[in-house]
Amino acid sequence: MRIDRMISIIILLLNRETVTAHELSRRFEVSVRTIYRDIDAINLAGVPVISFQGNRGGFGIMENYKLNHQLLTLKDMCSLLTTLKGINSTLEDRELGRAIEKIRSLVPVDKTETLNNHMEHLVVDILPLGYRKKQKENIASIHKAIEETRLLSFQYRNNRGEQITRTIEPMTLIFKGYAWYLFAWCQVRKDYRFFRVSRMEDINILTGCFERKNKSYDDVFSDDTPDEEEITIKLRFSPIMKNKVDEYFEDNQITFLDNGEIEVTMSVPEDEWIYSLILSYGEHVQVIEPPHIRTIIQKKAEKILSHYKPDILMSQQDDTVSVYYNKED
Repeated sequence: MRIDRMISIIILLLNRETVTAHELSRRFEVSVRTIYRDIDAINLAGVPVISFQGNRGGFGIMENYKLNHQLLTLKDMCSLLTTLKGINSTLEDRELGRAIEKIRSLVPVDKTETLNNHMEHLVVDILPLGYRKKQKENIASIHKAIEETRLLSFQYRNNRGEQITRTIEPMTLIFKGYAWYLFAWCQVRKDYRFFRVSRMEDINILTGCFERKNKSYDDVFSDDTPDEEEITIKLRFSPIMKNKVDEYFEDNQITFLDNGEIEVTMSVPEDEWIYSLILSYGEHVQVIEPPHIRTIIQKKAEKILSHYKPDILMSQQDDTVSVYYNKED
């Protein structure tokens, strides 16, 4: 649209000393003649665009006007770039990529080093540590289905380990806590649902489209963890784990005991994630409550131990001992 192109030209001119008609023509994929008509229209709208002659000539905006009517400061552009790059590191969306390049092009040449330095001060990476390439591809597929309002089908593994085939109308990707979720209308349940992306398998974008419903995930669910029943867990850590406990848990979840041990009480969905978290602390943590979680962790620990118990077969020959490790799952 012409109005969009004209606004983009104004922003570009506000942040560059001069821009040639040929450069604008290539950037917006229109003829030079169209660019001249846009410049005339911008002047008529009250933005004082002037023409400079010579090798470094081109169009520019009067300096006084630029100083008083700057739409985006350098700090604004740095903040936008930091956020957009963080999002696009996961989605790898072409339109977001173009938006990043457009904003970068607005930065004056003499401020490029300042921008680069600022970008090193804060990095936003919303892809959790340990995510595999396949999971990143799944997020990109889901985002594409949302953008194109296409139906999505997949196998979903609930917190009881059951595999269910779902066909849904994808609406919103949400990064909450340490995981990605998808807010959608489920055609199986005939209701709004949240799905944890890490539990979605065999994701397929279907040919069928849908009409997006007039609902936001904020309208349907509270700020609690989406669509997952939570349990209260009490953990007791050895004193050596103080730094890790401080880093991972909130102050209101932590109690320091007289003997130096640390208790953490938290409410979380019960699934393999919480089991893995507890086991990751090894011998430095024990589950105090609830009893059934103690039993689950005990059985998992015993199964782990079984992988390392040797079946020792004594061989008297040559006074040697042969050790065969039990590889049974």
